[in-house]
Amino acid sequence: MNKDALTNEKLSYEIAKQMARDGDAEVRRVLAARDDLKPEILYFLAEDTDTAVRQAVANNLSAPRKADVLLAKDDDADVRGDLAGKIAQLAPGLSPDEQDKAKNATYETLEMLAHDQITKVRGILSEALKDFADAPPDVIKTLAMDTEIEVSGPVLEFSPALSDDDLLQIIEYGPASGVLNAISKRAGVSEAVSDGIIGTDDVSAIAHLLSNDSAQIREAALDDLIDRAPDVELWHAPLVGRPKLPSGAEIRLAGFLADNLLGVLQERADLDPDNLEAVKAAVHQRIGVDGADGTTNADGAGQDFLNMNIPIEMLNRLYQARKLDGNVIGKALKAGDYSFVLASLIVRAELDEAVVKRMFVEKSARGITAAAWKAGLSAKMAAQIQQRMGRIAPADVVMAEVDEYSMSEDDLQFQIDFFIDLSAKGAG
Repeated sequence: MNKDALTNEKLSYEIAKQMARDGDAEVRRVLAARDDLKPEILYFLAEDTDTAVRQAVANNLSAPRKADVLLAKDDDADVRGDLAGKIAQLAPGLSPDEQDKAKNATYETLEMLAHDQITKVRGILSEALKDFADAPPDVIKTLAMDTEIEVSGPVLEFSPALSDDDLLQIIEYGPASGVLNAISKRAGVSEAVSDGIIGTDDVSAIAHLLSNDSAQIREAALDDLIDRAPDVELWHAPLVGRPKLPSGAEIRLAGFLADNLLGVLQERADLDPDNLEAVKAAVHQRIGVDGADGTTNADGAGQDFLNMNIPIEMLNRLYQARKLDGNVIGKALKAGDYSFVLASLIVRAELDEAVVKRMFVEKSARGITAAAWKAGLSAKMAAQIQQRMGRIAPADVVMAEVDEYSMSEDDLQFQIDFFIDLSAKGAG
């Protein structure tokens, strides 16, 4: 068969039929990608022995719906995955009781893909459908109830097709790990759904809910969370950052927040003069009780902070709000809140968590100095981080020269690149 015929603007029916049986799989693949073929030819190609040919049909918007139904049962997961991406474009507005045969076949294909045995295929479908308000509700709910967060996560976090009743049912159902976190991140979480999440006592999910400025949380529920918060450090930063707090909440928060967050609390724009003075009084009272330097637990902690929960997302939020400056980080360092300082380095330096942790595990004075430099911190603070968190012997600390780093920028960048490579090799 002459391959040049494939480039023709139009192919006759007879020539297309001959090409569909051509011994060269590449000819059949290119043919299967055309949008001007008769439906029966594309259906014929959907049964081709070559995977690439079937993938071309799966991606072809002109393929007949019965070909899609056939490909939804294909033995190759990549074929089904490509089909999931395409078929989602045809999904909006469909319902299981459609009378139109073509639309009914599309719905049938969606149902099969939503129950596919391969997680990747279901995940592709979920990702493709997550933003459609008029996606088939039954299909969306099937994906939302999936036991794999890779599948359920996208629709749980983004799909407008899920109602509050659906979400409450999923919460009550006893969801798999990560499901509550995904629901907590939804735009405009209602009070009812917030109550449902809070009722699970899932610490991580509640932290995400508190971090979600668009989530509606009843004042009484916030009051209750503030009462419980002294023992739940993960809630502290998002509580401080809530757009609106119950009356008097700032004063209660000032009674237990770490020093690094007290500064953020005092900078809230909605603090009236009286409350501001009350917060300051609470801070001063704490300083008198805990010690003037605030270093009660700064020593003897070793490197336990490397195994603690690192509040990356919380600090990202503070950083975006321009509330994660050197002053805040310095207070955290002084207070011995090393997990906060570690997360600050990761966020401000835009480095992978494993890379920064590796610098501390190796007790590398030069590596830790480079991380502080990359994070835009002062050379003096870099030396303090080496001593307090890195447990670097005084003689080995990379000291500052006046107010500048003693290492050249080339040397500092070399350390960054070295630990990125070292971390990648360790992961491999």
